[in-house]
Amino acid sequence: MRPLRNPAIQGAAAWLLSEWMRFCFATIRWTHENEQVAEEVWRDGGGVLCAFWHSRIALGPVCWPMERAQPVKGLVSLSADGEFIARAVARLGIPAVRGSSANKDKAARSKGGTQALRDGLRQLKVGGLAVTPDGPRGPVRQMAEGLPLMAKISGAPVLFIGLSCSPAIRLNSWDKAVLPLPFGKGAIVWDKAWYPEGADLAEVAEAWTARLTAVEARADAITGLERV
Repeated sequence: MRPLRNPAIQGAAAWLLSEWMRFCFATIRWTHENEQVAEEVWRDGGGVLCAFWHSRIALGPVCWPMERAQPVKGLVSLSADGEFIARAVARLGIPAVRGSSANKDKAARSKGGTQALRDGLRQLKVGGLAVTPDGPRGPVRQMAEGLPLMAKISGAPVLFIGLSCSPAIRLNSWDKAVLPLPFGKGAIVWDKAWYPEGADLAEVAEAWTARLTAVEARADAITGLERV
């Protein structure tokens, strides 16, 4: 049995991860670039889609100031690993909207994705929804059409968020996920867009892939984290 399918192990691991993230976030020296676009969104309130690549999911909570931004939830897969991540991030103030899983059963996966779309659109009426548009399985840094679709239906702006820290641990996962280490350098870089009226979903996904990759690459340039 995979360890993260055991509820007791999952709960303990989620607690440890959340506390580690909290400690690292507090001791890293953060640089913020183009944050004014996010400040405008936080000031105006309402729905907003927050996008960062899946490899930076462990850095996600640091980009959202709970004391002045609208409430936010994270779109997390229905897999056991997704449950573990959901529990860890929820401890840092970001509850989950559960999305489609890596389940091989097509019907179950479709049902999960449909419910996630409904729940995500409901959340966008009141606050933020954090999305990793290449998750949960990749290909890495390749945006699926779910994010543009939600932006099109909801009319909410999209914040592209580049997150980086150095030094960091690189996991041997499909996305080479980054885990923070304390007392290093960190960077958060922002960009913003709305869904272009009349545009094709696939074309928007391609354009937004480039924009999201650009802010992440800029964040890595600031911290010195090697691109992989």
